[in-house]
Amino acid sequence: MMCGIAGRVNFKSQAPVDPELVHRMCDLIAHRGPDGDGLRVDGFAGLGHRRLAIIDLSPAGQQPMTTGSGDVWITFNGEIYNFLELRRDLESRGYRFRSRTDTEVLLTMYLEFGVECLSRLRGMFAFAIWDSARRRLFAARDRLGKKPLHYLVDRDGVAFASEPKAFLADPGFAPSANAEALLEYLTYQYVPSPLSAFEGVSKLPPAHYLLVENGQIVVNRYWKLSYREKLRLTDEEACEALIEQLREAVRLRLISDVPLGAFLSGGVDSSIVVALMAELSGRVKTFSIGFDESDFDELPYARLVADRYGTEHCEMVVRPDATELIPKLVWHYNEPYADASAIPTYCVSQMTRQQVTVALNGDAGDENFGGYRRYLTDGASRRFDRLPLGIRGGVAAVARSLPVGWRSRSMGNRAARWLQRVSEDPRRRYGRRLMHFEPEVRAAVCTPGFLEAARGRSAFAALLDAYDASDAIDEVDAMLDVDVNRYLPECLLVKVDIASMAHGLEARSPMLDHVFMEFAASLPSTMKVRNGVGKYILKQAAERFLPLENIYREKRGFSIPLARWFTREFGDFASDVLLDGRLQRRGYFHMEMVERMLVEHRMGLNRWQKELWSLLMLEMWHRRFIDERPMSEKLAGAGSQESMS
Repeated sequence: MMCGIAGRVNFKSQAPVDPELVHRMCDLIAHRGPDGDGLRVDGFAGLGHRRLAIIDLSPAGQQPMTTGSGDVWITFNGEIYNFLELRRDLESRGYRFRSRTDTEVLLTMYLEFGVECLSRLRGMFAFAIWDSARRRLFAARDRLGKKPLHYLVDRDGVAFASEPKAFLADPGFAPSANAEALLEYLTYQYVPSPLSAFEGVSKLPPAHYLLVENGQIVVNRYWKLSYREKLRLTDEEACEALIEQLREAVRLRLISDVPLGAFLSGGVDSSIVVALMAELSGRVKTFSIGFDESDFDELPYARLVADRYGTEHCEMVVRPDATELIPKLVWHYNEPYADASAIPTYCVSQMTRQQVTVALNGDAGDENFGGYRRYLTDGASRRFDRLPLGIRGGVAAVARSLPVGWRSRSMGNRAARWLQRVSEDPRRRYGRRLMHFEPEVRAAVCTPGFLEAARGRSAFAALLDAYDASDAIDEVDAMLDVDVNRYLPECLLVKVDIASMAHGLEARSPMLDHVFMEFAASLPSTMKVRNGVGKYILKQAAERFLPLENIYREKRGFSIPLARWFTREFGDFASDVLLDGRLQRRGYFHMEMVERMLVEHRMGLNRWQKELWSLLMLEMWHRRFIDERPMSEKLAGAGSQESMS
């Protein structure tokens, strides 16, 4: 059941929760659940719910849901894909059920196993359970972070919600910007958990639960992917096992009482999912996005798969209107968010929702099997790392002495930058590949006051922590592990969750099934990256299902013509927003650098589209959520006025 959840527990003051406050919180995230709402207040605890009905459309599926005694209540967002198996086990233990929902199964799992129920769940979820007998709030988020959960601790207790904009319903919450989070955003294009762009708000990280009990708040991790133990399989055996595991993950995600389809890019990940859907369920509805620019248009590849499996195929060409689309993205993403592929994701979700309520996708294929170019291009760097220490030190010294121009395209400058990067620590070298604002650019653009307010956090600090937490024994697996814990949940899954839920669409990701991911992690890295080919074993396994053109074409990702858009469609809009004086008054940036980026990009001297998009989305967020405290009614109205972009 894809939904929006919200609530609060005044465990400090024990003041009664205002039902109208929880109702207003849910109104602000009504787009996540357009099929109904629910509310339960029990003294100093209150739970709210917005429903997108997927399984058991009857009133029995309404939330918040309680046990027979009425002592334990749940508000739940997500899907428990193994709920039928869990239900049979619970029935053998004497439990009886009133609905066909996974919500009731989840609630009963808590009654039987307590916090340990998390280890038995297979799915995507964010939920909160109020146990009045224990005076306990138990909230949790799924292993990979498909479903979001934010919380706010104040003088009365704790509030929680699927999206932080829900906290604006509380007159006691005064939104302000978190400088440390904004600096992280500029570096990586997203705000990583547990940080939030709003001061005082936190994100519950993936694979964590939160307990409020005995006046204390405790946050603990309950799962982590391991790369230590490896299977010993031939390529043929690995291909067979991979398809078997993926087929099961797809089968579980076909359970639905509403129409479903699939996003189809034409790449190997989404295409193999569509192939297995067709095998398991017959004709599939598929949805694809394209662009007028042929270098970015993947529609021909999507058609190859659609034709092969006879899907009911729908296409859309994206031609964005900046003044209409950007404010909608700012509203729905809640925080500054600068992955510009949110634009086509938002558009394809809108198109898809017109025909189905659930859509499968190929997310996590790259992180499972080594699909990004950065896993391949680090090969030369890794060979450098094997040179004797004295030689490496000499090269590093030479590299540091070379003058490096700011984004100069000259051959000498590019050579100097390559030498400097190759001589860096492997973890920092990889970190640079993930950055939108590299440390040198960040230092040149940001003012000393902003950097000081952000506590001078190193651009590499969080990545180094992620590397240190990995149990991987080789560099490829270490990079995959870092991406699974950082880039995948904090950027890609946020993009899809927000874009799909903005239109009341549930997105399901078979390759994010934790059992499937554990299998992928157990494969040797040489099965993922081999002889300059990424996703080697996945491509081998896909050969009997897909045209070779879809498997072995050059990887594009969900790329968009952002560089061109900043010289045309977005150019005037960006200049008007960034140079009207308000950004300058914030004191975050050296405005001469911002102006330089705009001019150089428009003249074709340098490509600054990623940095400009980051600055634009930050400024638009500041205006929407921080500059003037918006009334909740005004926000709710703005969020509900959707039209095709």
